[in-house]
Amino acid sequence: MVTINDIAKLAGVAKSTVSRYLNGGAVSEKTKAKLDEIVAEHDYKPNKFAQSLKAKRTHMIGTIIPRLNSFATNEALRGLENSLRLSKNQLLITNADQSREREIEAISTLAKQRVDGIVFFAAAITPAHVKAFKEADVPVVIVGQSHPAFHCIIHDDEKAGFSVGSYAVANGHRNILVFGVDESDKAVGVTRRNGIEQAFAGHDIDYTFVKTSFAMKDAYEKALETLPQSQATFVIGATDNIAIGIMRAAHELQIEIPDQLSLAGFGGYEITEAVYPRITTVHYPFQESGELAAKILMELISEREVAMIQTLDNELLIRESTKKNA
Repeated sequence: MVTINDIAKLAGVAKSTVSRYLNGGAVSEKTKAKLDEIVAEHDYKPNKFAQSLKAKRTHMIGTIIPRLNSFATNEALRGLENSLRLSKNQLLITNADQSREREIEAISTLAKQRVDGIVFFAAAITPAHVKAFKEADVPVVIVGQSHPAFHCIIHDDEKAGFSVGSYAVANGHRNILVFGVDESDKAVGVTRRNGIEQAFAGHDIDYTFVKTSFAMKDAYEKALETLPQSQATFVIGATDNIAIGIMRAAHELQIEIPDQLSLAGFGGYEITEAVYPRITTVHYPFQESGELAAKILMELISEREVAMIQTLDNELLIRESTKKNA
């Protein structure tokens, strides 16, 4: 059975455009002609009962988060909730606890609760996610990762990685450790790492990549193993949590930061200013990402056209955990 998503894909337009066309809204003559042809060819008939249900807003918005103990997610949720409350919408929060299966279940559960839309804070987007969102048939905004089928908000992770890598190189560091995550998280595990490596290109860098997880404890344990065997003068943690885990290990190993080892992270978490020395990091506008997600979702619910991908900038904050290599 052909769905509205299928019609949109065949026509090469957004789902909201098809919805507007089916409800007699304004679309260009060229688009209307194309949709007329596709609808006729596939004998598509809108589900009138479903349309009548969708016309009745619940003013409930669902969100799926990867874990509760995330500064980035909590800041984004603050922006999302504040914006939705101002527009008289209620936020339903589902914690997937870093489980792909729970994320898929949450999509289905939220759809059954008849939410008006879903904001998904994604670590990865699998075919199972795509299928679940298609079946849910509600507007979706994805934060943190990009996918051509959905409206997405991403951070400029390549720029962030390049800024930290370039800073290390510019300060005379040639032996560098990077503690990162695997490639299942494309933003952090692929794009951010690519940015770092681009900064190293052409500078004869002795560079070692150490795989860890997002957990501070895992980074700490990896650093306890790695630092004593390394001649690195600069270490980069793919997130501030990872950087803090490395800092703890360095203190226990009596490696002085920054005199013996410079340290940098990503995120701009509040804790990076509470520790000593304060950690050089890249500040990300997480709260703004939540506010933008709310704005985009409201536009989609109102069946307005919205750009498929929006990229937020970031800023390198240089602090006391890094110094020039003598």
